Amino acid sequence: MQYLDFEQPIADLEKKIKELSELSVADDEVLSPEIERLEKRVDELRESIFTNLTRWQRVQLARHPDRPYTQDYIYKMCDNFVEIHGDRYHSDDKAIIGGFATIDGQSVVIMGHQKGRDTKSRQFRRFGMANPEGYRKAHRLMKLGEKFDIPVITLLDTPGAYPGLEAEERGQAEAIAKNLKMMATLKVPIISVVIGEGASGGAIGIGMGNEVYMMENTWYSVIAPESCSTILWKNRDYKEQAAAVLKLTAPDLKDMNVIDGVIEEPLGGAHRDPDQSAKAVKKQLLNSLNRLKEMSPEELVEKRIEKYSQMGEWKEISKAKQA
Repeated sequence: MQYLDFEQPIADLEKKIKELSELSVADDEVLSPEIERLEKRVDELRESIFTNLTRWQRVQLARHPDRPYTQDYIYKMCDNFVEIHGDRYHSDDKAIIGGFATIDGQSVVIMGHQKGRDTKSRQFRRFGMANPEGYRKAHRLMKLGEKFDIPVITLLDTPGAYPGLEAEERGQAEAIAKNLKMMATLKVPIISVVIGEGASGGAIGIGMGNEVYMMENTWYSVIAPESCSTILWKNRDYKEQAAAVLKLTAPDLKDMNVIDGVIEEPLGGAHRDPDQSAKAVKKQLLNSLNRLKEMSPEELVEKRIEKYSQMGEWKEISKAKQA
């Protein structure tokens, strides 16, 4: 298990517990009380740390290398998953995976960004940053869902759309814009869940849902804290301050009515108990599916457009005040 910098006190105690547990002592009663005391202290420390996380610490948790990815959630939540490949224009983008599946007997189209676990797979998946063909594959899948009257589920976890020259040459912005236009009027339910990082157009390119949820330790913003720091302060050293002012965490976005709810994670993050995390996501998806399937196609489209039209606050300034 990899520990983040702010988890170091927990790591030190758990290392001590492991060392004591491995000692060979004739009288076990000598060590047991000390091990129990340390375990209690670990629980208290974990509770204290993870109930008072800063925004930057939540960003770190969202990027944890052991965190469950889209493929993990699909196989833990779904039955009969059949992956669909290719966009019928250029190629099959490995940064977005998706296909048909069932969740407790309910047919769904499910897709999301997929990262890698090691150097080779990270390069293969491009760290979850999709090319235009990834968004066009997602477009194809959503239209298939509409054709067969099947709800669409999208799982968001990307540091952004791929910024390479070849992506721009093949129409990165156009592919994302086309998805947004299509999702606005798709005649089946769309449910989106941020399971890790939700950065900029790379995330919203498959994230325009009737209902949008975030897991507890995730972030969703127009820009990453490091990039924001680079633009405002000309270096990356102010990423923590940038994360604070961006208000990019799940509670922040719930307060601003950008998302519909927050899905709780196990104490310590989703990677601490992937099975429990998947159960929590699955429960929310089933609740949303049961609610949305009662709506007509016209109601789904109307509610979706209304949802996004109401986001943001503004004030009109009279000409007299401007003068």
